[in-house]
Amino acid sequence: MDRAAVAFANPDDVVVVLHSYRHRLGYAPSSPPYDQIEKQLAAQPAIKVPAVTLDGLADGNFPATDGSPSARHFSEPRVHHQVPNAGHNLPQEEPSAFASAVLELAHLRSPSGGM
Repeated sequence: MDRAAVAFANPDDVVVVLHSYRHRLGYAPSSPPYDQIEKQLAAQPAIKVPAVTLDGLADGNFPATDGSPSARHFSEPRVHHQVPNAGHNLPQEEPSAFASAVLELAHLRSPSGGM
C-alpha cells in the first residue's frame, strides 16, 4: 500500500481519478487515440476463456454482487467469489484471496479443451 500511496502525491491525482470514474460510467469522453478500441470494447464481446471473478464486500464504490449481473459476458466456465475486507483493489487489499483465485483458475477447464 505504501507504493500505491506515492501515486496520491501527484498533483494531478484528483483530476485523473475523477476523469477515470466519469469515463468508466459514460460521463466523459475517451482519448481519441483509443476511440477504436473503445468501440470494440463497447460491443462487449464474450470472454472466451475460463475465469474467476471477485467482488470485494468493502467496496464503497461498486457494491458486491453474486456475479450474476456480468455472467452473460462469459462463455466458458466461471466462478465468482465475494471477498470480505476488500474493496475494488483486491490484489493489494487481500493478496491471499487474489492468489487463491489465480490458483483456482489454473484448475478450471474449458469444455473446448483449452486451459
